[in-house]
Amino acid sequence: MTRHLMGAAEIRKRLGGISRQRVYQLTNHPDFPASYDELSQGRVWFNEDVEAWIAEKRPQDDAEP
Repeated sequence: MTRHLMGAAEIRKRLGGISRQRVYQLTNHPDFPASYDELSQGRVWFNEDVEAWIAEKRPQDDAEP
């Protein structure tokens, strides 16, 4: 099943296990994609938006584990 949304935990894992605080910093930066929605557990983003941001801003993290 394809996942279309990512939360902070998925972003953290995708970027190699960075800290929750670092995910917060990145996702609140003006150049990070806007969130799709905010749920009770937190914000969610479209997977393709986050992947495009990673490819542009963090090419060293471009290869999925």
